[in-house]
Amino acid sequence: MRTIGVGPSTPTVAGEAASRRIAAGIHDMIAGFRCAGTGRLVKAGVSMTHMHVMWLLQHHGDLTMSRLADLMDVSLSNATGIVDRMEERGLVERGRVPDDRRVVLVRIAAGGLQTLDTVEAIKQDRLGAILGHLDAMQLDRVASALDDLRGAVAAELGPDFGAGHDHVHAARTEGRS
Repeated sequence: MRTIGVGPSTPTVAGEAASRRIAAGIHDMIAGFRCAGTGRLVKAGVSMTHMHVMWLLQHHGDLTMSRLADLMDVSLSNATGIVDRMEERGLVERGRVPDDRRVVLVRIAAGGLQTLDTVEAIKQDRLGAILGHLDAMQLDRVASALDDLRGAVAAELGPDFGAGHDHVHAARTEGRS
């Protein structure tokens, strides 16, 4: 039930408590996913910083070293050290801009793409196993709630939120109309 005069941006006390509970739950699940996957990455010689760089490159495409440093909020020398280690592991590669040889571009390498694919497969497998614990009615409720949440995200961040994420995987769009 909605209180008259209370809009979506001014939730009721009960709504605020539910919002806090939902936010905390989402945060805890994301943190749990991160922790569960970090061990495998570390064993493979890939840090969370490396994953962050690869996700940035996947999202933005090739980046100059200075732009990458800006996006990571680190100094150019720190970004250079990170990219050096990633290049040694075959996760990224550097190239020069033909028109201005002073500009260094960083791009994701075949090894980095393979790492991202592996991480995505692990995430999808884990999520599939988790959802396998729910019955059909629970899955329908989760799907409806997710649609509601997606609508709220679009209302808050704009309908183009997520545009430019050309790496959205088919599993994320199945069942959407």
